[in-house]
Amino acid sequence: MLAKKFVPAITLLTEAQHLSGEKHWQKQLFLATNNIGLTYYFMLDYGEALRNFLAAYNIAMEEKDATLEMTVLNNIAILYSKEKNFDKATEYFLKTYNIAKEKNDKIRIGIYALNLGIVHNEMHELEKAREYLREATAYLQHDARRLLSAQYSYAQNQFQQGNTAEADQLATKLFATARDSGYRDEQITISTLLASVKLKENNLDQAIFYANEALARSPNLEEKIELHQTLSDIHFKNHAYALALADKDSILRFRDSINIIKNGQQFENSKLKFELLNSKHTLSLNEAQLSSQRRLLYTALAFIATIIAFFIWLMRIKTVENRQKAVIAERSHKIMALEFENEKSQKLLLEEQLKEKETAALLEQERLKNEIEIRNRKLSAKALYLSGRNELIDEIITTLSKMPDLSKDSSRHISQLKSYLRTDDEWDDFSTHFQEVNQGFLNALRQNHSNLTSNDVRFLSYIYMNLNTKEIASLLNITPEGCRKRKERITKKMQLADNTSLFEYLSGL
Repeated sequence: MLAKKFVPAITLLTEAQHLSGEKHWQKQLFLATNNIGLTYYFMLDYGEALRNFLAAYNIAMEEKDATLEMTVLNNIAILYSKEKNFDKATEYFLKTYNIAKEKNDKIRIGIYALNLGIVHNEMHELEKAREYLREATAYLQHDARRLLSAQYSYAQNQFQQGNTAEADQLATKLFATARDSGYRDEQITISTLLASVKLKENNLDQAIFYANEALARSPNLEEKIELHQTLSDIHFKNHAYALALADKDSILRFRDSINIIKNGQQFENSKLKFELLNSKHTLSLNEAQLSSQRRLLYTALAFIATIIAFFIWLMRIKTVENRQKAVIAERSHKIMALEFENEKSQKLLLEEQLKEKETAALLEQERLKNEIEIRNRKLSAKALYLSGRNELIDEIITTLSKMPDLSKDSSRHISQLKSYLRTDDEWDDFSTHFQEVNQGFLNALRQNHSNLTSNDVRFLSYIYMNLNTKEIASLLNITPEGCRKRKERITKKMQLADNTSLFEYLSGL
């Protein structure tokens, strides 16, 4: 549904890009290309977004326009930051920052210093982050909203540094400013930070208050996941285990929602690309048809002029013989032209049919790939849900077991909790669905390593799904150390080299 809203934008921007290219309007070409990249970014198609940003960057370099260069480099850096590739994000943010310094563009210096501070916070390079954030604060005094973002990032930096009291004081002040100014997004981020700060200070009531404040302002799915994780930690610390489990369930539900949105978005993006490809193909055919019509018109005009000249010549010499030769020549020319046009039309028809078959095959391949990915994501979500549930129940059992003077009623509750742990019946159900989706993997594994037991295959299936050691240990109801030893034993059993990545090897089967 979201991609359909972007179809008119992509279509208009593509037309503007095409027209700007024909007219050699380089600045308009840059703007169209850059905005196409931004549209794909909001559609979550980061690969297509990066391709358009790089094309816009080449235009900016050809024009030697520093403003255009800074704009597109900042977009590229934001894209890498969204993908958690902070080294690349830092590289491009630093380029924009240095260009702004050379041009003495104070507003852009402040903006790019703020971006660098945020990235270094994410990389836990806190001292370097504080240097950029102080600089951003100095340059953004006349931009209230960006100044608030810089101050929030500084408060977050102090919290990561361990200066909880200073972070609490600054974030509380910033929350009041954001609330009075009506900045909804800033209220959500600051409330989320305050919830974490209050949890660190063991002020659980205030932590719950700020987490609920953030949830009341309709955060996005990723923010909801972070908030419910914080609430789960709060409730677990407060021994409200039922509420903690409810928050864990909410986290899994929101992650499933994100996966569903991304899967649907990938399919809609594929349809949009096909529609654009088809539109470009139609435009190309129309241009070819117009060119053919022009050639036909010129040929007709030339032919008419030839006839007129020939007729005048006939009238002058008044000989029937020369007129007949001209008619024969005219008919031969028409036959050759018709044969040529017929051959050309047949060739175009064959090319069009071939392209349609290739497009249909690509769409079918993409549909099958998406279907397999959706099923694998459901399997991974189910496995992670079982892992999270088992881990939380184990933690509750451990906590209750350490309590002194356990009553019979408490022992009965512990036994009841142990009964909730995953059974082999759940593995059999999971194994059946896994074989249906990944039959090729299981066949290749058994063919290459016939000495593996069913338990070995079960363990390797979890690794193939890219679950970590802690999650696999929880699913198998063993310790992480036992999980690592089992991995080493199976690796030796498969006769793999010590430095071989088991996940990469399984993915290549």
